[in-house]
Amino acid sequence: MQFAEFLKSLEANTPPPVLTLNLKALWLDGKGDWHAAHSSIDSIENKEAYWVHAYLHRKEGDIWNADYWYRRAGKTRPDLTLQEEWAMIAKALLQ
Repeated sequence: MQFAEFLKSLEANTPPPVLTLNLKALWLDGKGDWHAAHSSIDSIENKEAYWVHAYLHRKEGDIWNADYWYRRAGKTRPDLTLQEEWAMIAKALLQ
């Protein structure tokens, strides 16, 4: 799936079945359901999930917790808008 298709899929009521759990969490956040996004990623143990988790806590405004998850993901908190970071993560996970 390409990024443009991923964005278009946000018009649907349910996520595309081909999405990984990490992308599904971003999709849920893209639909405005932060809580469902967080719940879906909370127990996944991989660096990509940690990155999504970090973004979600940054969006929540919990910067200390976000930085913890960025470190676990091997990343640093970016100097981007939340929308830019969301797109950056989605594009990376779609590759």
